[in-house]
Amino acid sequence: MSDGDWHASDPRVDALVYELIGAVADKWTMLLLETLDEGGEMRFTQISRAIPGISQKMLTQTLRRMERDGLVTRTVHAVVPPRVDYRLTPLGESLGEAFCGVWLWAEANLDAVSKARAGFDGR
Repeated sequence: MSDGDWHASDPRVDALVYELIGAVADKWTMLLLETLDEGGEMRFTQISRAIPGISQKMLTQTLRRMERDGLVTRTVHAVVPPRVDYRLTPLGESLGEAFCGVWLWAEANLDAVSKARAGFDGR
C-alpha cells in the first residue's frame, strides 16, 4: 500500500470511517461503550450516575447518535413514570471490543507515558 492508498477504494467506506472516527473517538462515546458493556441494559439515570461529569444534554446527544449509528437500542416501557432502557447492539459490542485495545494499551504504557510527560514538562 503506497502512502496515498491508506484509505479504502470505496468512497462510501472512506466517508463512514471519517464519520465514525469523529463520532466514536470522543470520550463520552468511549465511556458509554464501556459502561453499557459492563452494565448491560441500563436506565438513563443509571448511565448518568456511572459516568461522572457527563451532563444530561451530552448524555442524551451521545445516546441518540449511538442509536442512529446502530450501536445502541432504546426501549421505552409503557409504565408510569416512563422507563427507558439502553443496551449495546451486537454492532456496538463489536466496536467496544475494538476499542478495548486502547484501554489495554493505556494500562500497559501508563508508566512510560507518565515518565515521558514528566520529562517533557520538566524541560
